[in-house]
Amino acid sequence: MLSNLKKSVLIVDDEAVNRKLLGYMIESEYNVIYAENGVQALSVIRDNVGIISLVLLDLLMPKMDGYEVLKHMKRDKHMKLIPVIVLTSENSAEVKSLKLGAVDFIQKPYSMPEVILARVRRSIELVERSRLIHTTRNDALTGLYTREYFYEYCANYDTYNFNVETDAIAVNVNRFHLINELHGHNYGDNILQAIAEEIKHITDSKKGMACRCAPDTFFIYCPAGLNYKKLLAGIDRAVRREAESSSRISLRMGIYEKCDKSVGIAQRFERAIIASNVLKNSYTSDYMCYDLKMHENEMFGEKLMNDMDAAIKEHQFKVYYQPKFRIDGDEPALCSAEALVRWNHPQYGMISPGVFIPLFEKNGLIHELDLYVWQNAAHQIREWKRSIGVSVPVSVNVSRVDIYYPNLADTLQAIRKKYSLSEDELILEITETAYTDDSFQFENQLERLRKLGFKLEMDDFGSGFSSLNMLTTLTLDAIKLDMSFIKNICTNEKDAKIVKLVKEIADFLGMPLIAEGVETEEQYRLLKEIGIDIIQGFYFSKPLPEAEFEQFITGEIPVKPISRKAPVNS
Repeated sequence: MLSNLKKSVLIVDDEAVNRKLLGYMIESEYNVIYAENGVQALSVIRDNVGIISLVLLDLLMPKMDGYEVLKHMKRDKHMKLIPVIVLTSENSAEVKSLKLGAVDFIQKPYSMPEVILARVRRSIELVERSRLIHTTRNDALTGLYTREYFYEYCANYDTYNFNVETDAIAVNVNRFHLINELHGHNYGDNILQAIAEEIKHITDSKKGMACRCAPDTFFIYCPAGLNYKKLLAGIDRAVRREAESSSRISLRMGIYEKCDKSVGIAQRFERAIIASNVLKNSYTSDYMCYDLKMHENEMFGEKLMNDMDAAIKEHQFKVYYQPKFRIDGDEPALCSAEALVRWNHPQYGMISPGVFIPLFEKNGLIHELDLYVWQNAAHQIREWKRSIGVSVPVSVNVSRVDIYYPNLADTLQAIRKKYSLSEDELILEITETAYTDDSFQFENQLERLRKLGFKLEMDDFGSGFSSLNMLTTLTLDAIKLDMSFIKNICTNEKDAKIVKLVKEIADFLGMPLIAEGVETEEQYRLLKEIGIDIIQGFYFSKPLPEAEFEQFITGEIPVKPISRKAPVNS
């Protein structure tokens, strides 16, 4: 291998005089390498790919002429990046040489050394500049545009083709992170390259353009009228050719048809993504078109996000309390409550948390809402102690977004101190999704919370794949069964057996088992027979505003704590 601080130029000519003459003209600025025929030249180039900056190539040579060298270089993905200036006395050879990839043409016999040196220098500079632009313009793995350049080219396309109807298309690989984990990143890269090759073939034939905008997502912008089913099938076939037979790889495609060009480029593709997300949990390749209903939902969601700050300031969010009852004694006994949030919107009225909570989780706004609920629940616990002399433990939800806040434990501790609450009074419910997102961060946060004395409940146990693993790695104070097991417990023997099994696990770990979503007398009786400690659901009460829940507390049903160690302060 060659190494020198100067850039290297290969001179290929069968005549020694010509080689030396050219070498003399450029050696003041370049490290000069020589080859006397095409065969030798290709050998030198292969050994020095990445080092040779330019080739000065004679066309008429024995063994292998310059045309053959150009053809070989053009077919090789590395050699074709090296610029070639052709040397010949035949004017007619210029066009053919340029078609084979040459960047310039120097006429024999050689004259004006300063001109030749300038042309060598200029050719190298142009190619280096082009490479620099390519690295910022094109995705290194797939060769497609990067998102920023793609958006710019889409805008330019619209400028000159404003009356042409266009589609914005998003193609996504389902569960791509699992593909990388199961088969390795090289395998995942091969899949992405296969998708990119097929997309490039499609866009070239339809006069469109494409980019890789995220690790597992591609955007296509092209004239409207594509056969979407055929498009997806073509990409799917490309994946199948590359994938291992045991791999289950599926795609989802979202389309914003005949884009409204008053909408920005980025927003057009956001709409395509919205359509593709409808198919997010699919295990088969499929496509979906953005429609009016999606648009209305998008605008509604945007409105809710914009209204959130005012809603918090104006206390439009209301904290409701659903009672939890111990059923391990002779009579059910109120032992605690779960704080649940509702939104009384001035325009839309009461909005279901099933609408705004997933929206806020997706956009990271949930932390602000959780903080609002924690503050209100803590304040209410203190007020009940002051007004009616009863301490009712309240559990509050800690979302997966909260787990990523480094000061989470300090924030919750400050709230507890502000309202003079004991360790048993403000309980934290943690969902499994937070654990599966980042188990290391999750475990660290829970360890900090435990050191501060917080009681921790695992919410929605059994809803995911890591519930049992969580029990082996984390110290918890209660398990809360996912309500899906309770819904059919009286009619589905399998669900009943699972509940019994989880009860045995909870007993082994020495923690109470909570069942939520209990709605009927039959469910209640069966759960009591299994030995469930605590239940929650419409069978006893729906979630109640604080004033109504207070009446519930002051009724004849006695109040007992969730903790098996400490009684309720009264």
